[in-house]
Amino acid sequence: MSLANAPVCAVLPAEDIERAKKFWTGKIGLSIEKQMPGTGDVLFSAGKGTKIYMYQRARTKAEHTVAEFEVENLEETMKELRVKGVKFEDYDFPGLKTVNGVAEYDGGKAAWFIDTEGNIVSIGEWKK
Repeated sequence: MSLANAPVCAVLPAEDIERAKKFWTGKIGLSIEKQMPGTGDVLFSAGKGTKIYMYQRARTKAEHTVAEFEVENLEETMKELRVKGVKFEDYDFPGLKTVNGVAEYDGGKAAWFIDTEGNIVSIGEWKK
């Protein structure tokens, strides 16, 4: 069996599942597909059959992007999310510099935000 055609689900930790649910549904706009009985873990539905599974765990510190949403129009998506209170990060590292939250690449552009649980998430618009 090959994984080449299997869907992928991002799995993210949350120190506070209720706080995370409010962020991911209210600010990001995902819907809850299923809440796991007994654990409180939650499965969010995203576009094109993709999902994010969030489980209860003491705060961890990921210093890298844990998931990315591919969008058609980065600036418009950022504008919509900013209205809902999402803050985009600015970075200035070797090989990664953002201007007004946006990094441009030969293949497209991207922006990053940090959810209520400390997870670094990006949105990207990629040239076709």
